[in-house]
Amino acid sequence: MYTFPNKLKNIARALMILGFIGLVFGFLGAPKNITEAKAMVATEHHGEGHGEAAEHHEEASEAHAEDTHAEEAHATEAHAETAHDEGSHDEHLLHQLQNKPWAALYVAAFFFFMIPLGVLAFYAIQRAAQAGWSPVLYRVMEGITGYLLPGGIIVIVILALSGMHFNHLFIWMDPEVVAHDKLIAGKVAFLNVPFFLGRAIFFLAGWSLYRYFSRKFSLAQDQATDISNHKKNFRISAAFLVFYIVTESIMSWDWIMSIDPHWFSTLFGWYVFASMFVSGITAIALVTIYLKSQGYLELVNDSHIHDLGKFMFGISVFWTYLWFSQFMLIWYSNIPEEVTYFITRIEDYNITFFGMVAMNFVFPLLILMNSDYKRTNYFIIMAGIVIILGHYLDVFNMIMPSAVGDQWFIGVAEIGGFLFFLGLFIYTVFTELTKAPLLAKGDPYMGESERFHY
Repeated sequence: MYTFPNKLKNIARALMILGFIGLVFGFLGAPKNITEAKAMVATEHHGEGHGEAAEHHEEASEAHAEDTHAEEAHATEAHAETAHDEGSHDEHLLHQLQNKPWAALYVAAFFFFMIPLGVLAFYAIQRAAQAGWSPVLYRVMEGITGYLLPGGIIVIVILALSGMHFNHLFIWMDPEVVAHDKLIAGKVAFLNVPFFLGRAIFFLAGWSLYRYFSRKFSLAQDQATDISNHKKNFRISAAFLVFYIVTESIMSWDWIMSIDPHWFSTLFGWYVFASMFVSGITAIALVTIYLKSQGYLELVNDSHIHDLGKFMFGISVFWTYLWFSQFMLIWYSNIPEEVTYFITRIEDYNITFFGMVAMNFVFPLLILMNSDYKRTNYFIIMAGIVIILGHYLDVFNMIMPSAVGDQWFIGVAEIGGFLFFLGLFIYTVFTELTKAPLLAKGDPYMGESERFHY
């Protein structure tokens, strides 16, 4: 049986405390009204240079002259329109700045939730394929998926708070926006809060039920004299994969793509799947190497680590294929409603947008292409950390531009959110690992997995 080391437990608690403090500061620093929002923006831009200030002043003077000329012809109408535009802009700016801590919380909550969801898919594939190499890793996968339910509940709570108008992450939840937007109004049969939350609960319930019964059959197989529980696991895993691929796609549309309801991509479900899949496999590798270093998982050998490294490499290439396919087709077609998604990210999120491509493709390609490196724990750990951080930036790029526009930076809320959920993830996963033996000794393919060498 695995024992949760106090040192690791204390590290997880410290991360949660530091992260919580960062999130609190992020929420306390959000503006309460338009005046505070404008003051914050003015402070951020202060010191950019007198030349730029003079340029803005000149532009403002020209605009003022044009407004004066317009007033001579249409005084009342022009004044009302200008006041409305300024009011709308100021309100939009307030919403963006108020969204910042919420978006930071949501990015981190979703990212750490998608790791066990990716692991769950990988676990189900191993069960349905009756793979012979991976049974020695089953309990690691089951431990990581222990975060699925608590992590999913946190995400759904954030979604529910959005539906109660605690934030403005999902603009389609605002009745006033829907009333003045024909495109969103046309989607109201699908994008409405009760149906949205109902789908979310249904998805999480389905994923959690599979995890519960698969874990139950896995533990029961350890004590069984036949392989009936193994067969049950095979059947429910095959059925679950069908359920998973449909619900994961709809989940990605709901929880991420609907933050910008004017944009859509037919590849988006696969794109999010690739991101969570490689993040999940990477987490399996990192947890396995840690447990191995602590004297556990003695049956895990270099060949098992090598296979995990191959999956990390292969799915990183698959993710890049989907990223480039989505980007190239939209960029080349140059349809305004679609291409604005990437223009926003290239112009306002240049560093994180191209940075995560380097972290998620270039770095794994260079490190993990070599077969010998995939057998070396140091290289797997190094590549794994970069992949985890790179896909966190990927989720950041998916959510932030639509939620906060160009009013972004990686500050205390963003770092705090990441640290809090990292600590919660570590604490939950390693607590789950203490609840059962780390070896699924009753699995009929365990002998093959023990002898796995090449």
